[in-house]
Amino acid sequence: MIVRNEQQLKSIKEAAQVAATVLDRMVQLVAPGMNTYDLDQAGKRFIEELGAESACYKYQVGSRVYPAFTCLSVNDEVVHGIGSLDRVLQSGDIISVDVCTRYNGYIGDNCRTVAVGEISPEKQKLLDVTEEAMYEGIRAARKGFRVGKISSAVQKRVEKEGYGVIRDFVGHGVGRSLHEEPQVPNFGKPGQGPKLKEGTVLCIEPMVNMGSYKIKMSDDGWTALSSDQSPSAHFEHTVLIGANGPKILSVPEGKEAPVLV
Repeated sequence: MIVRNEQQLKSIKEAAQVAATVLDRMVQLVAPGMNTYDLDQAGKRFIEELGAESACYKYQVGSRVYPAFTCLSVNDEVVHGIGSLDRVLQSGDIISVDVCTRYNGYIGDNCRTVAVGEISPEKQKLLDVTEEAMYEGIRAARKGFRVGKISSAVQKRVEKEGYGVIRDFVGHGVGRSLHEEPQVPNFGKPGQGPKLKEGTVLCIEPMVNMGSYKIKMSDDGWTALSSDQSPSAHFEHTVLIGANGPKILSVPEGKEAPVLV
């Protein structure tokens, strides 16, 4: 678990603000009739306008190289969806917009799932519960607690509604690299995992299926889908373990951080 000094924290906060500003601009463009390639290209433009670069573009896992600038996952796509001219958003869809940027050598990472036009009450509840689960996890991100305290808080909120919390992808530490230690699962027990230390920065990111927690991979080698084709939601913030509790860093320019009650 890496503890950041004051200068590093300042840089991570700036990177997280850039990522949050890009995300905020992108979700405002989401509308029926838009294709996900154009949305991804808008993200690319916003990132460049803010003097940053995409941290997911050309991200490599083995021989696979991620080809897009943001991750855009629609309906039953859980994470890492790739923008496409052929994927045209329809009213009633939901889309997870995941933006990770590199700014002055540091990473900012955040995600939000939003409605396309009018959505069903069932889908809206999925979005609400997933976002609430993220905030439950953030409230548990305090120095002296173990990572499992976050994991347990998320899992309890999700499974209370009968939803499935994803096991295959987890939250993580963040700094100069996109994925650093510690891993932050969205399931577990309060006493599990390493102790959280003041000055550590984490990405807390529940991924939740309306049905089973199980996933399958698409033919593109990147996009994860719910195994039962149920809708999936994903919310994420970059969070500092502060002296007096957690502090959300991924806040758009000109906006206030959410109040953690």
